Amino acid sequence: MKIDHSLPLEYSTEENRLKILGFWIFLGAEIMLFATLFASYFTLVDRTGNGPSAADIFQTPPVLINTFVLLTSSFTIGLGIHAMRLGKKKATMAFFAITLVLGAVFLGIEIYEFYHFVHEGAALQTSAFTAILFTTLGTHGAHVTLGLFWGLFIILQIKKHGLTPETTNKSFIFSLYWHFLDVVWIFIFSFIYLKGMM
Repeated sequence: MKIDHSLPLEYSTEENRLKILGFWIFLGAEIMLFATLFASYFTLVDRTGNGPSAADIFQTPPVLINTFVLLTSSFTIGLGIHAMRLGKKKATMAFFAITLVLGAVFLGIEIYEFYHFVHEGAALQTSAFTAILFTTLGTHGAHVTLGLFWGLFIILQIKKHGLTPETTNKSFIFSLYWHFLDVVWIFIFSFIYLKGMM
């Protein structure tokens, strides 16, 4: 394995560069998945039947807190990658751990929100609107859940093996995934929550 020392460690081998390219292609498929969900949401948002509308169930404080938490986690994962590039193993692990804690807080608030939706009469089967709402938010939440486990495994690998071309490549790819989830949430916040509360 030939290492190019002029590049950051996560890009230092041809295999690493190909893995990063491959992950960008994977994110393209993920963009199509969420684009389909958004298109479905915009089609079904007014089909509430006898159930509540977005304005009836959306609460401002939880969604603002969740947005702040997830955007902060995007900042901390960036700090983790910066620490990784400086060769600071403990700082990298610490920032990744903070990111995962923030992700867990986000999920906790989202679960609370789902409970609130159901309490307000908005279950998965209530209407076309509630079905696509739960599907869209649930798909994003499932991605965050996957990210929590993925990030935990990366922390354990860094702890065991240190900052190697392999662990830095995995860490960088994970950071791309986490930033992607944050971007998707910005769209959810803007076009589902804010639009729904107006």
